[in-house]
Amino acid sequence: MYLDRLKKQNLLEVFDLITSNGNKVDGVYQFEDINASHDFDGYTCWLSYRDLTVSLLFHGSYDFQYENKETLEQFFKKVSNLLNSKNHNGDFEI
Repeated sequence: MYLDRLKKQNLLEVFDLITSNGNKVDGVYQFEDINASHDFDGYTCWLSYRDLTVSLLFHGSYDFQYENKETLEQFFKKVSNLLNSKNHNGDFEI
């Protein structure tokens, strides 16, 4: 899967929205059914939703792991809704 630079920035913005507005439970932030966490130094961040995990790595690398394509589509829809609710143009299309 390829994401252009704007979409990668949008994922980082969603990470920030979740960590800023979510509830923290056992080191994991939860907001709108999406979880966000990071390692001890913040160089690796994770977003998770159902059976999907997105790893956001240092220098703009990323990795998507999921079992069902439907989950991926639902995740992108949730991400778009979060960004749009904050008055951003954050459309994600597959």
